[in-house]
Amino acid sequence: MRFVHNIRPSHAVACLHRMITSCPLSLRPATAADAPLIAAMHAASWQATYHDLLPAAFLQREVDDDRAAYWRARMEAPGGERRLVLIAERDDTHEPVGFVCAEKQPDSPWGVLLDNLHALPAHQGIGVGKRLMRAAQDWARAQGEQQLYLYVLEGNAPAIAFYERQGWEYSGAEPDRMGGADITALRYVYRLDRGAARRSRAPG
Repeated sequence: MRFVHNIRPSHAVACLHRMITSCPLSLRPATAADAPLIAAMHAASWQATYHDLLPAAFLQREVDDDRAAYWRARMEAPGGERRLVLIAERDDTHEPVGFVCAEKQPDSPWGVLLDNLHALPAHQGIGVGKRLMRAAQDWARAQGEQQLYLYVLEGNAPAIAFYERQGWEYSGAEPDRMGGADITALRYVYRLDRGAARRSRAPG
C-alpha cells in the first residue's frame, strides 16, 4: 500500500471520510449477475470483522470460494419474490459500498429474516448500514409483516452496539457452526410498527 507522504495519516483519513460522506448513495436491486460482486463484498466484510472470531485458515484461504458458491446458488434459487437483495453504490462513481438481503420466512415465528447487512470496511460509519437497513424495513412493512429478526455472532461487539442503537432487541441465543467453528448466534428482533411510530413523531 502506498501513502501520500506529505499528508498525515489521520488527516488523510479525515479527508477521505469527508469525501465519501459528501457522495449520495443509490440502492439498486441485485440480479444473478451480481452474485460474484456480492460474494466478494461478503468475504471482505467477514475478513475485516471476524479475524478474532473465526479460524484464520478459513478467512485467509476458504472464505472467497465459500461465499462465491453460496451467492451463486442463492441468486439462482427459486423464490426470488420472497427475497430482497439490494446493492448500495456511490452516485458519483457507481462504486459498490455494501449490500443487504432480507427474506420472508413463512414458517418462522420471528418474521422476516434480515440475513445479511454489510458495508465495506472503508465505508463503515457513514450511514451505509442505516440506509440499507431502512430499505429492508420498508420492504418488509410493504409485505404486511410486523417484525424483522437477525442473527449476530457473539463477540461482534460493534455490530451488536449498532443494532441496539437502531432499536433492535435481544431475544435469544442459538448454537451454530460458521467457518468450521462452533459459534453462538445472538438473535435480535425489530418491531416494524415501532419504527413507523418513531418516524411519525419525527419533525417534518
